[in-house]
Amino acid sequence: MASVGALRAILALRMLTLLTLAVSALLMGLNNRTTDFVNIKFTDLIAYRYVFAVGAVGFLYTLIQLPFAIYNVVHNKRLIRNGCLPEFDYFGDKVMALLLASGVGVGFGVTFEFKRAFEFSSEAKKYLDRGNISTGILLAGTVFMALLLAFSSSRRSPNKGLFK
Repeated sequence: MASVGALRAILALRMLTLLTLAVSALLMGLNNRTTDFVNIKFTDLIAYRYVFAVGAVGFLYTLIQLPFAIYNVVHNKRLIRNGCLPEFDYFGDKVMALLLASGVGVGFGVTFEFKRAFEFSSEAKKYLDRGNISTGILLAGTVFMALLLAFSSSRRSPNKGLFK
């Protein structure tokens, strides 16, 4: 059984992850600019659509995990006690951390390459800057998810496992 401090840290990290992923997806979803010739939306770049989708999927995953974390802190025991939940936490957090990291790489990569390769108007630069800010917030969510992965790996049952 984990200490109360560790359970509270997990809950706090889940809440911080939820908040950062919500803000990241919201900023990316609102990333629309009008330049001299054309309206630019976040959906115009496939990479920004991917960053938005990764943030939304991570948000939904964390939203699903949040009630389990709250129950765990309040009652100091797992809601589902058959050993399945620690495995789900571990593998789910691992997949989400990797998915979020790939979104960060894509978001920063496309923004950096476009800024380096092309000359843009001030509105188009603001569009890319807002995409960069959204990706930076997604990076913070990725760090929080990686910390959650460290907690969930230490909370797995030592004698049971999916591959043992």
